[in-house]
Amino acid sequence: MEPLPYQIKRTLRASRTRIVVTAEKIEVIAPPDVSDEALHQFVKEKWHWITATMQRLKARKAHIQSLAPETYHHGAPVPYQGKTYPLSLAPTKLKSIKIEYTDVFKAHIPHTQWETVNSEEIRSAIIGWMKQNVKITVEQLVLQHGPKHRLFPKSITIKSQRSRWGSCGIHNDITINWLLALAPLEILEYVVVHELCHIKEKNHSKHFWSLVAQHLPNYRSARLWLKQHGQVLMLGL
Repeated sequence: MEPLPYQIKRTLRASRTRIVVTAEKIEVIAPPDVSDEALHQFVKEKWHWITATMQRLKARKAHIQSLAPETYHHGAPVPYQGKTYPLSLAPTKLKSIKIEYTDVFKAHIPHTQWETVNSEEIRSAIIGWMKQNVKITVEQLVLQHGPKHRLFPKSITIKSQRSRWGSCGIHNDITINWLLALAPLEILEYVVVHELCHIKEKNHSKHFWSLVAQHLPNYRSARLWLKQHGQVLMLGL
């Protein structure tokens, strides 16, 4: 049996040891007091399930079509908040690419780059814009939901995450995956509320889900949407 590379993550929120498998990695999540030896034995016992799950996920991923356009050219469809919007390119006197959004995405390209700008540069500018926009939206959602049960995060970070949509650390620092910019706004709202509720309930108990429901009575539909469409979102732009 060949050794499998996997990551071990100990967290106070874990009440038992479990394995999270994606097409790219294996993560073992465990309570702080579980020894390395016990975790290695646990992985060994689950080896056949792990490899079968990874193969199934890789096969499924191979048939998933990305939301992103093949290239970021004039007229390319840019996904945002569950819809797609055409990309417009226009020259500007600015020194760097600037992205604006109304009913279209407009990329202002510096005159000095107009003839040489490539798709990757435009893509990077759009991703930068989306990260900034998600940060603003998350801050607004925290202001909307936080006061109800005094759920105030210590900090808010927006970044790329390969296997999760959000997290709430032991010091109540919240992290949100910027790829949620591609999902309908109510999906981002659900993830923000989910992580806010972890400030009070560091688990997924009945009390936790009851707290989520007090903020979002229809949270189950958003949770289901993520399960059905999450793999597509994870492919990114």
